[in-house]
Amino acid sequence: MDFARTVTERTLHLNTRLCVGLDPRAGAYRDPEHLRQHTLDVLEAAAPYAACVKPQLAFYEALGLPGLQILEEVCSAARTLGLPVLLDGKRGDIGSTAAAYAQGWLTGPHAGDALTVNPFLGFQTLRPFLDAAIAHGGAIFVLVKTSNPDQADLQGHGVSEKVAAWISEANSETPAGRYGPVGAVVGATHPGELAKYRELMPRALLLLPGLGAQGAAPQDLRAAFHSGGTGALASASRAVQYADGLDVRASREAAKALRDGLNGAMD
Repeated sequence: MDFARTVTERTLHLNTRLCVGLDPRAGAYRDPEHLRQHTLDVLEAAAPYAACVKPQLAFYEALGLPGLQILEEVCSAARTLGLPVLLDGKRGDIGSTAAAYAQGWLTGPHAGDALTVNPFLGFQTLRPFLDAAIAHGGAIFVLVKTSNPDQADLQGHGVSEKVAAWISEANSETPAGRYGPVGAVVGATHPGELAKYRELMPRALLLLPGLGAQGAAPQDLRAAFHSGGTGALASASRAVQYADGLDVRASREAAKALRDGLNGAMD
């Protein structure tokens, strides 16, 4: 089963629209082993309330080889728990380099089932990522309207809408009622624009970063979802992993509260 169908079935079966980000910050821990154990503990604690998990590659790469080994273990543990893995790497490049990134992050035991990608080198540069995702039943999530305050420097003036149009075309052969292999990153910090992007990309899963620490609230996000509460994943990282320092019980309760808040927003 492909990534989009797996996430949608998990959303409906567990009644959750939450994507849990795992962004382990080295300064919060005694050593890499402490980081490893806490991250795995948070993953297990939050799993019952999550539709998928989203490790941010930067925090693992910053640790060098030990970090990549921890990432591989996180991916393996997530799959054991039945959680699809969406790697947040925002990769983008040309030709053989794009193909190498796609091979590195969409195939193999350390790879994700899906990967965030950057379209700003041109749409053709996304093809190696999309081909690898389709070949392995995965997905890519293309940056459309990101959650950071200065996104408008490059994403204004119709640029985000142009990217959305490309995504819609890329998913055009997806059967009605299903989501295609190309998702879109649309910041939860833009609640007034979610309905527009939902309409522009009817067959795309929307990844909505910014829930919690960046200020977005569950009740702001209803317009991103289709009827029945499918079609989007609201992502929270610090608000779960560091809900109260390193207290794993607090992480579990935070994931549950965000899950419940998102469900309430569907009513």
